[in-house]
Amino acid sequence: MYSPTIILEALVNGLMLGAVYALIALGLTLIYGVLHIVNFAHGALLTVSMYLVWIGCEYFGLDPYVAILFVTPAMFAIGYFLQRLVIGPASRGSDNGILLVTLGLSIVIQNLLLAGFNSDTRTIVTDYAFGVIPLGPLLLSQPRVIGLAVSVVTAGLLWLVLNRTDIGKAIRAVAKEKLGASLVGIDVAHVYAMTFAIGTACLAIAGGLLMPSFYVSPTTGAAFVLVAFTIVVLGGMGSIPGALIGGLLIGVVEAASSLFLGDSLGQIGIFLIFILVLLFKPTGLFGAR
Repeated sequence: MYSPTIILEALVNGLMLGAVYALIALGLTLIYGVLHIVNFAHGALLTVSMYLVWIGCEYFGLDPYVAILFVTPAMFAIGYFLQRLVIGPASRGSDNGILLVTLGLSIVIQNLLLAGFNSDTRTIVTDYAFGVIPLGPLLLSQPRVIGLAVSVVTAGLLWLVLNRTDIGKAIRAVAKEKLGASLVGIDVAHVYAMTFAIGTACLAIAGGLLMPSFYVSPTTGAAFVLVAFTIVVLGGMGSIPGALIGGLLIGVVEAASSLFLGDSLGQIGIFLIFILVLLFKPTGLFGAR
């Protein structure tokens, strides 16, 4: 049996990792809340973000956290133009069309990455990758502490954008009533693209936070986006507070499962929660009927 200190330490580290999971889920739930579709390209775009951070470190000597400052605007632009020039026109306004287009994008991006980088895994070597920060009797992972802090700041900035800016008000208006928003002069196509871009920019930040302690390969994003889907369902589709709380909860559950069942079975608890939520509360913790 593990000592209380080891258990508490594992749960706190899991909570901090859950904050990064929440950041990935934030982009997913924001896109769903406005466009009302599930973005199947989310995992592939996360992989692109992680590769861009790796390139910044490998070829330009950037620290992964500094690389976030350059990768985020790049991914924002990629997200905007993907929605405006590919997803929107190709789907022809059909929700089913958008689903198929994002699924096709996911396959294309993954195969392009496979062609460009092969199936080899890439990692970033940093001085602090295995660093710890003592907190009383607890030893907390330094990258996860940084990940928690950056995720909280990012969530706060996203809240300010959605509630205190004109584009945020437009996003909320389109999410509430698309036809009414267009009748008062809001460019719905632009709002869709901006929403997709913001969701993609969240992936750039998450990718930079993950790289010091994880590897990247062409299929890496799929594993993280499965967890993100679980968080979105747990918190409620389209609910930003639900994504935040759901991410923290899933991080703790994964840490507890890994501690007691082993790392190879660590995600059993996550998908057990996923099944239970679908069975007993399909709208999630904060989802509307």
